[in-house]
Amino acid sequence: MSTTQDIVKKLWSLCHVLRDDGITYQDYVTELTWLLFLKMMEETDQEERLPKGYRWRDLESKDGVEQLNFYKGLLLHLGTETKGRVQSIFADASTSLRQARNLGKLVTDIDALDWYSAREEGLGDMYEGLLERNASEKKSGAGQYFTPRPLIDCMVACVQPQAGERVQDPACGTGGFLIAADRYVKENTSGLFDLKVPQQNFQRREAFYGVELVPGAHRLCLMNALLHGIEGDILLGDSLAPLGARLGDADVILTNPPFGTKRGGGRPTRDDFTFPTSNKQLAFLQHIYRGLKPGGRAAVVLPDNVLFEEGVGAKIRADLMDKCDLHTILRLPTGIFYAQGVKTNVLFFRRGEKKDKGNTKTVWVYDLRTNMESFGKRNPLKRQYFADFEVAFGDDPLGQSPRVDQGEEGRFRSFTRKVIAARGDNLDLSWLRDDKADHAEDLPEPEEIAAEIMANLRVAMEEMEALGELLDGGEVPA
Repeated sequence: MSTTQDIVKKLWSLCHVLRDDGITYQDYVTELTWLLFLKMMEETDQEERLPKGYRWRDLESKDGVEQLNFYKGLLLHLGTETKGRVQSIFADASTSLRQARNLGKLVTDIDALDWYSAREEGLGDMYEGLLERNASEKKSGAGQYFTPRPLIDCMVACVQPQAGERVQDPACGTGGFLIAADRYVKENTSGLFDLKVPQQNFQRREAFYGVELVPGAHRLCLMNALLHGIEGDILLGDSLAPLGARLGDADVILTNPPFGTKRGGGRPTRDDFTFPTSNKQLAFLQHIYRGLKPGGRAAVVLPDNVLFEEGVGAKIRADLMDKCDLHTILRLPTGIFYAQGVKTNVLFFRRGEKKDKGNTKTVWVYDLRTNMESFGKRNPLKRQYFADFEVAFGDDPLGQSPRVDQGEEGRFRSFTRKVIAARGDNLDLSWLRDDKADHAEDLPEPEEIAAEIMANLRVAMEEMEALGELLDGGEVPA
């Protein structure tokens, strides 16, 4: 009996077939997604979602040039003549396969996978494994859309989403936060069976929602959500545009917004932001704390500059600490994202319930960066590295568990709002001596530098392409 890891390994081996047909790393998973979708609909008895004549067995029954031509027509038909999630997954679909024998091998090999084991262990877990494998390949550039799952699981465990709450991710990527939140709720409600039928329907269709800007990542997110039984609205669009203002307030927001500045240095087109800025992280931060219901809570990954940027940055931080209780900052170790030099943090906060002034009294900071090993492909991040932080954080998702200041030699310290105000609302708080400070830091390998440059270029090109598509087709309705 195969394990999920075995099946993912076999699926990834099919990328060699795609490469032989001239398909790039960036398109590997997209090409596999369309074929896997057809097969998975058969395996999960959901083929009624597909029109007759355009299903897996219709494709599998053909061979040679006839099969390739049929496949091209099938992609077009499913992207134009269907509705809902199926149409969204196949929107603008067109295969880059040119040789019929390569399509034939893909169909044969996918059909021969151990689908019994895949169903037993979860088709969603299998697809997540494929996305993770793709993200770990520097050549694919997919790491920018894939937050490490151990980090996501830690954030979700701290925030504790509950059945009946609306959970939002305004920058979905491949959907990791929504899927982890859904898994957490199911684990705490016996797979939703503890809930009444209306509550179960809410969890499947309304509880989890979000937005993704890049069409390719949006497609993968839709597939990932579908395989995990999540059918809430996951829109293609820009949360920093008017679409984001219409998402509705959330009980919980979990997200890792894209790094960098707004396209061309322009500012978000939202008219509800008090502090206009071209810094996307600061703009997303405004969206998040303004988009929480009273008492709603959030955990968001943000780079260091958000903690210390002056001018509008200081104003946004002050506004955040007024409207919300910014109770915890987790300083993350380096090397856990595709851009090795980026230093990041997780901000945990809760929207005030009765007033929008003076909600932050004390900020607790956990330093998981200083004197920590660097992570990467050779030393992958694991959940165990967050164990001490989760103990220090406590069991209260509102950040109100009893906490102990570990002093100047410890990793967990508290800072009063008065102390922070005296620092000009600078939240870049550190106190541990870096034992490596007297030694030259290890420079990244040349291929890592090249991969980072290429990844940044791809981000810029994809965002320009996405903007063009949104302008051509009109804004996506909420």
